[in-house]
Amino acid sequence: MASPFRQILLHDSFRVGITLKGLDGILEVLASVALYSISPAKMTEFVRRLVEHMVARMPNGYLAAHLIAASQKLNNDSREFAAIYLLTHGLVKVILVVCLWMNKLWAYPLTIAVFGLFMLYQMGRFAHTHSIAMILLTVFDAVVIYLTWVEFQQQKKRRFGQDTAQKTAA
Repeated sequence: MASPFRQILLHDSFRVGITLKGLDGILEVLASVALYSISPAKMTEFVRRLVEHMVARMPNGYLAAHLIAASQKLNNDSREFAAIYLLTHGLVKVILVVCLWMNKLWAYPLTIAVFGLFMLYQMGRFAHTHSIAMILLTVFDAVVIYLTWVEFQQQKKRRFGQDTAQKTAA
């Protein structure tokens, strides 16, 4: 049996982790709306203005050049795909997080499975992009999956322990 301090720390870490995932989901939904509603030309101009200060400080900066190049490559088909991807990915996260906050027992294993699939996709993307961000995101997802598993075990103990105690008292 874990110490009460460790249980509280794991529970609070779980809540912080899923809250961050939920906020990320909300940002993905907002980004999908922006992607879908802003023309590629306006998107390129927006990104150019966004990274102007980065370019002024580091004219040969990789990040600024990469963002501008990526925004210029967005045609209508890829923009629509990205918008739909972000919308569905974000909504799935938000719905799962809300269900976890409501302590829906079925949501715990579903979240573990869905985030596990996200991790597989991210590792596939890493194989193509070699992006450190993909590795960091995958590690974060692995931590959230672990915390979700621990919380799931605790929720099952609480629920089934209460059911047993109520039957015994009756």
